[in-house]
Amino acid sequence: MESRTTPVSADAGADTRGDATSGELVLVTGGSGYVGTHVISGLLRSGHRVRTTVRSHGSATSAAAGVRSAVAASGVDPGGRLDIVSADLTTDDGWDDAMAGCAHVHHVASPFPSVQPDNADELIVPARDGTLRVLRAARDQGVKRVVMTSSFAAVGYSHKDGAEYDESDWTDPEDDNPPYIRSKTIAELAAWDFVAKEGDGLELTVLNPTGIFGPALGPRLSASTEHIRAMLEGEMPAVPRAHFGMVDVRDVAELHLRAMTHPAAAGQRFLASGDRAVSLLWIARVLAEHLGERAARVPTREFDDERAREAVGVTERVPILRTEKARSVFGWTPRDPVTTILDTAESLFRLGLVKG
Repeated sequence: MESRTTPVSADAGADTRGDATSGELVLVTGGSGYVGTHVISGLLRSGHRVRTTVRSHGSATSAAAGVRSAVAASGVDPGGRLDIVSADLTTDDGWDDAMAGCAHVHHVASPFPSVQPDNADELIVPARDGTLRVLRAARDQGVKRVVMTSSFAAVGYSHKDGAEYDESDWTDPEDDNPPYIRSKTIAELAAWDFVAKEGDGLELTVLNPTGIFGPALGPRLSASTEHIRAMLEGEMPAVPRAHFGMVDVRDVAELHLRAMTHPAAAGQRFLASGDRAVSLLWIARVLAEHLGERAARVPTREFDDERAREAVGVTERVPILRTEKARSVFGWTPRDPVTTILDTAESLFRLGLVKG
């Protein structure tokens, strides 16, 4: 399918680093999440002041403490440069205040369930409406650019002859895909439509990462890292036969920072993935080969189950992922997937989430 708004062509010959100005105030939505904590740490490390949002329902105080603990675990001392505020994607309250004075926004927050809900709107509505709330507030507060974390889910889950994907590909939101995949597609399409029709000069850049792995900075795990925890704990005696792209969370955070101010990133989407597709069984074998007795309980076989693949949002066929755009525009080089898997596992041992 074609997107309703087509991003303009990027200039691959532009400066790969952009013109980032340290000290600017930058907002990160979903700061207590897996990707959010890495983006915050990267911004602080580069000298920016950061404001981040945590959800207002539940214990916002506990979430804020978790953010600060994760930043400390990354080896960064924020001093007085980190401000944590409450704002929820399901309500307008707090977003204008969160955006006030910010030069740039990283919209990372989005629901990612461990189990797909029966009612797709449980994911679609907060993902779409929350994205529009963020963009509307950013426009109203004079933000220069929003860098949004979308997903390969919005790229590669509709029928296509062959299995080669790049940024020109779109998942059709009308296809009968799991709710998470539909939510990411619909939210991204809504974002491009809003900027084209109501953006009033607001710039948008979208990143479309494949499966995100890499070291956790706190006990709140992503769906991907949860798979590795379950493998190491012996909770997965076998894994579904599936192939997917993998990208390190640190490399996604790096792309966020580079895309924030790079002139050629405005109006663009960037596919983010490592050099090759992997499988869950391949991950298990890497763990077993390198971790010895600590990986004694990882699965050694796979099974063919379409419903199991659907539950984790992957496919049986091996995708070919074209990431030349991110590499040429930003000079971006993703980590080797073996390093990513082992660093993920070591972080789980270090945090006590897996018995070593």
